[in-house]
Amino acid sequence: MPEYLSTAPVKGTRDFLPAEMSVRTQVFGHLYEVLESYGFLRYDGPILEQAEVYERKSGQEIADQQLYTLTTRGGERLALRPEMTPSVARMIAGNAKSLSFPVRWYSHPNCHRYERPQRGRVREHWQINADIFGSDSANCEIEMFELIHDLMGALGASPDTFAVRVNDRNLLSSALTDVVGVTAEQLPQVFALVDRWEKTAADDLAASAAEIGLADKQFEKLTETLAAGPALLDELPAEVKENSNLVKVLSSSAASLVRFEPMIVRGLAYYTSTVFEVFDTSPQNRRALFGGGRYSDLASLFTKEQITGIGFGMGDVTLMDFLATHGLTPSPRSEVDVVVIPVDEQLADAAREVATSLRRAGLRTSTPLELRKLGKELTRADKAGAAAVVIVGQEDWAAGTVTVRGLATREQQQVALAEVPGVVSALLAPTA
Repeated sequence: MPEYLSTAPVKGTRDFLPAEMSVRTQVFGHLYEVLESYGFLRYDGPILEQAEVYERKSGQEIADQQLYTLTTRGGERLALRPEMTPSVARMIAGNAKSLSFPVRWYSHPNCHRYERPQRGRVREHWQINADIFGSDSANCEIEMFELIHDLMGALGASPDTFAVRVNDRNLLSSALTDVVGVTAEQLPQVFALVDRWEKTAADDLAASAAEIGLADKQFEKLTETLAAGPALLDELPAEVKENSNLVKVLSSSAASLVRFEPMIVRGLAYYTSTVFEVFDTSPQNRRALFGGGRYSDLASLFTKEQITGIGFGMGDVTLMDFLATHGLTPSPRSEVDVVVIPVDEQLADAAREVATSLRRAGLRTSTPLELRKLGKELTRADKAGAAAVVIVGQEDWAAGTVTVRGLATREQQQVALAEVPGVVSALLAPTA
């Protein structure tokens, strides 16, 4: 017996059969429409980048644990992109002289990370990225938060099903140094501690704080600080708050779109001020769905020009989990709208002619590739989800007509060839 290869996809990757691909196409189509309604332009880039790009800017977790790397025959170290932001920063820097800033760009890249596969995490994922480059204005933050609400709304999510939790790393730095008494040297380690705060047991957090060098009273104060919410702003110096775009957002009409939470940090090293995460509020799926933030110097890897940016990445895995949790997953579309069936092989050309007219009218139309008995073709059309079939018979065709049958009602009528697209379209129209 031959030894067959496994039909399973590589660990951490997924197959998408047509029904699931239909769902994904609908979901992402809605997101594209919203992004483009805001003036975002779509771009794309290579799946391979220099490994150094991620090692220098994406943070230790990605660089040391999650990066897929390879070395070319010429000795160049490359990596499969784990995220898109460094790539788009490279593209922006390389084309800065021809761009009219600020610019709004979006993409939908395929990304790879060597994760431990589990709910919400795989090794290959697709991610909607949206970024604004070239403006320091708080209006960028406001637009991002409005955009997120509109994206979620386009998928049927009501505002109570998710929360946009926001922070400013500069505000947090001030709180840690001025309120908790953290030293400048301890800040990076404390940031990392805060980033895993909600996922770690209190005893383990206390132990980690002690390893960093925080006294017991400092750990207690840190705990109070992270739980303070908006009240924390009252304890921070005025000059720190004056320079915070987030504070401006919280003083604007967009304040209702977000929730200030000091424990939001984001693990990626390139975020410099505003950071945010979108959380599912359902007890069955209480977790971060996606997030982003502002980065002031990411383009400095590629140019001496400082090009500030703000953006987010919305991964497909957690998004689909969210839709399933809230009963918002769309149904797969039918295979076709209508099937044109010739009663014998001699009418195959006639059937293709009718199918062409239906396609030109915007109807998804198929014809049998291997003709079977009419009853079997009708059954096949029904299973394909067709709303109607067009039967091409010899006598009807000679008279310039065909038979149109609605599969839901089983009613049929003789229709002149020129009227077929209109009659079939009426059968597909939703009833009141």
